[in-house]
This record gives sequence, C-alpha cells and structure tokens, in this order.
Amino acid sequence: MLFRLTFGALALLAAASPAAAADVARGEVLARRWCASCHLVAPDQARATPDTPSFAAIARRPDAPPLAAFLSASHARMPDMNLTRDEIADLSEYIRRQAP
Repeated sequence: MLFRLTFGALALLAAASPAAAADVARGEVLARRWCASCHLVAPDQARATPDTPSFAAIARRPDAPPLAAFLSASHARMPDMNLTRDEIADLSEYIRRQAP
C-alpha cells in the first residue's frame, strides 16, 4: 500500500513538473523580444499590429489549441522562432498568466 501511494505521488509530481518548471519571467523576455512587434504582450505595451490578438485575449480563449503545440508548429503569419521546448513552456506559461 505504501509503495502504491509513494509511486502515485511521484507520478503526480512528474506530471506536474513541466508546468511548475516553466519560467514565467523568461517567458516575458521571449514575448517582448519575439512577439511584441505584432501582439500586445504586456499591460505596459502601448502598440501592436491591428487585428492581432493580445496575449490576454489568447489566454482567455476557451477553445484555443494548447499553446505549446501551437508554438511548436510554424505558421504563415508568424516568424519561425526556433524555440526550444523549455522556451515554449516558458512562453506558454507567460501567455496563460495574461488572462485577467
């Protein structure tokens, strides 16, 4: 019984670790470097490209695809940023936290 509880706890911890390991501050740096020319990425940003959703709007979308999957694929309207898995996790978590 103790083995099952310990194993279950470790499995839950392992499943939670990627999200917990995401560095939101690094995600903000990436957003300001790569995304701010088109998107509003932070409340203190004044300008963005018209018809481009803000990060807050993206974070509020209930039907949006998972951010990590979206950022991993190339898109015609977005530059290929060649982000690492960790950078994608950081940027995804930063975007998620922009929902008011």
